[in-house]
Amino acid sequence: MTADHGDSAAETLFLPLLESRLTWPDGGVLWLRARMCAPARARRWPQLSCEQTFKPEADALVRAGYALRDPEAVDQTRRYPMVLLLPPRQREEARALMARAVTCCEPGGTVLVCMRNEEGAKSGEADLKTLAGLSGSLSKQHCRVFWACIDPRRIDDELLSRWSGLDAPRLIAEGRFVSRPGVFAWDRIDPASALLAEHLPADLRGRIADLGAGYGYLSAEVLRKCPGIVALDLYEAEARALALARRNLGDIASGRALEFFWRDVAAGLTRSYDAIVSNPPFHGHGRGARPDIGRAFIMAAAEALVTGGRLWMVANRHLPYESVLATHFTAMRVVVDAQGFKVIEAVKGSGAGGRGRA
Repeated sequence: MTADHGDSAAETLFLPLLESRLTWPDGGVLWLRARMCAPARARRWPQLSCEQTFKPEADALVRAGYALRDPEAVDQTRRYPMVLLLPPRQREEARALMARAVTCCEPGGTVLVCMRNEEGAKSGEADLKTLAGLSGSLSKQHCRVFWACIDPRRIDDELLSRWSGLDAPRLIAEGRFVSRPGVFAWDRIDPASALLAEHLPADLRGRIADLGAGYGYLSAEVLRKCPGIVALDLYEAEARALALARRNLGDIASGRALEFFWRDVAAGLTRSYDAIVSNPPFHGHGRGARPDIGRAFIMAAAEALVTGGRLWMVANRHLPYESVLATHFTAMRVVVDAQGFKVIEAVKGSGAGGRGRA
């Protein structure tokens, strides 16, 4: 899964700096939810520390030479003269990050935020104004960039405290799982994953992988239904989701080996598997459909499966995956088509190329 290109929000974030409305400070800058973009490629921004928990975006930043810091293993008391933020679409997570940006900014420093208009820029600007006051804003490329010069006397301390905890992990699905705002289907069991889990056969055995594991629901169902599994590997590009999966599966492994990989599946898997299950994502960080991500998952699965290995996947009914499945597997079948989704089984045979449908 590659990082999105032509990132208008990330590009517009730098507009006040490029137009000299704001000055890049000495002493370090923190960029929350950092994403690679044209201004970051065009010049070197000194003493910039980036945080990004989505693996494809994190890899792009590292390849460009930017320092990536782990939000779980840093000095939480350090304050920066400037904090940049690209909030996510999910409102609770976005507000928690805005509160964190204000907390991480030193008095007299600047919090600089950018959002796409269609992803809540007007509401985000109002949120920053309510939380810490507003010092300026600009519009470009259907985005809005806005900023606040941090004055402790203007900060709403009660709101800051409340918003700081909005993305805290919590129990969902009648207490079966721990989840948090911002991860995929964070407050429910995704219906596509539930349909796949319902139709999974009980005879999956050996070493299994779950591609795009999220907070661990599908892996939990695989462990519950398939006693022949001896090892299960979870691959997930979002580190926040993978941390939840570790918590959710810790008590149900029943002696079976579990490994967790923060990895872009499109870059390939780490070992061979007897079976693979997946509900591939079909959006990147933008709103546009990305069927190429699902195709990359299918190709990675085909490469990693042993001869005779089986891929069980679910997808939205309209997504055109059949051709790539036919190319990389010797047999495939639609197990069920219901609720707008299709559950597919594909089998890898010996030799190259596909030979049709089972």
